[in-house]
Amino acid sequence: QVQLQESGPGLVKPSQTLYLTCTVSGESITTNYYYWSWIRQPPGKGLEWMGAISYLDSTYYSPSLKSRTSISRDTSKNQFTLELCSVTPEDTALYYCAADLTFHNIVVMTPQYWGQGTQVTVSS
Repeated sequence: QVQLQESGPGLVKPSQTLYLTCTVSGESITTNYYYWSWIRQPPGKGLEWMGAISYLDSTYYSPSLKSRTSISRDTSKNQFTLELCSVTPEDTALYYCAADLTFHNIVVMTPQYWGQGTQVTVSS
């Protein structure tokens, strides 16, 4: 059973960079053919797929966020990290990490495994 846990700051100032980490248990992030993803939900809005990193360390990003987003991994800690730069109040959201064996399920945001989510507020 894959378990995911997000961690990071609850409050970030505008123009700063947001770093969120997802710690994975129950499966190695290098296991064939997993995709590890970040999804967010702004208040009162729907889910938004941000990007993913594969078991082969390939990265994929939403076109709308690609210029500000980077996803990386630390295999020694079995973690993957989201970096979102130049944040604005519009980046305020509940951020989830998620995983699935199928890239399609990741992109359409129906992954099998979800973290509990972590609230991030962008405010001065």
